[in-house]
Amino acid sequence: MALRFDGRVAIVTGAGGGLGRCHALALAARGAKVVVNDLGGATDGTGGSKQATERVADEIRAAGGEAIADAASVTDHVAVGRMVDVAMATWGRIDILVNNAGILRDRSFGKMELDGFRAVLDVHVMGAVNCTKAVWAIMRAQNYGRVVMTTSASGLFGNFGQANYGAAKMALVGLMQTLGLEGAKHNIKVNCLAPTATTRMTSALLPPGHAVLLKPEAVTPGLLALVAEDAPTRVILAAGAGGFERAYVTLTQGLHISPQAADAPEQILARFADISRRAGDIVPDSAIGQGAIELAKASRAAVRT
Repeated sequence: MALRFDGRVAIVTGAGGGLGRCHALALAARGAKVVVNDLGGATDGTGGSKQATERVADEIRAAGGEAIADAASVTDHVAVGRMVDVAMATWGRIDILVNNAGILRDRSFGKMELDGFRAVLDVHVMGAVNCTKAVWAIMRAQNYGRVVMTTSASGLFGNFGQANYGAAKMALVGLMQTLGLEGAKHNIKVNCLAPTATTRMTSALLPPGHAVLLKPEAVTPGLLALVAEDAPTRVILAAGAGGFERAYVTLTQGLHISPQAADAPEQILARFADISRRAGDIVPDSAIGQGAIELAKASRAAVRT
């Protein structure tokens, strides 16, 4: 059965172009009413114009869909609140939030200004926080919500010159993990999408000659799956060029080394290969899970002695 979003209302940030535009058009094509949000600034976050978001909203309407154009900055929680109010006044509910807005201020860490670091965190992290906070009570009240954070391989695995961007993108994974736990009893599912696509922001970073394969449209099927009624939750889905993979934050089986041992630091270094061994690694359900595993090790060690 075809995946449909009839009767659903979606907000997509950063939807004036690139990935956000593709997400908004695809949601609308499958029946969703869409708030197309984009500040319309440069890739570094400067400037602003409503033209981009209006163009995408016009595309949706021309295809027979319903859309609202909104140029609020996701860093402005008051403006975000107004955007949500308009959506509620128009359609009476909000079912899907796609936190896609972002900027780049790439430089090596030694040359990076702190203001540039803060600006990137403000858009990616606080932008997602502002938008999610604005819809959270609505989703809880209607007992339904689907939220996607846009993370990145730069956060998961690192990328030279992107300390600010990588820190922001990994922060969104932590936000997703906790909101997924807190939203579960209200049927709110929260996931992360880690895209690889040639867009205005990434064209200088990706291998040349692969623009056709790395088109944004190849990522959007993953987004649609993450906001479906039967979507998973607390998932990091990587997507690009038609490839879809799941990324995990895992914990190795590790070792127990007595903290009373005078040479405990030396043992950790000497046995680091054993501590790092991936065989049997696991994904704890929550932060408490790590502590439980460590306490179990300590208990087993005490029995042996």
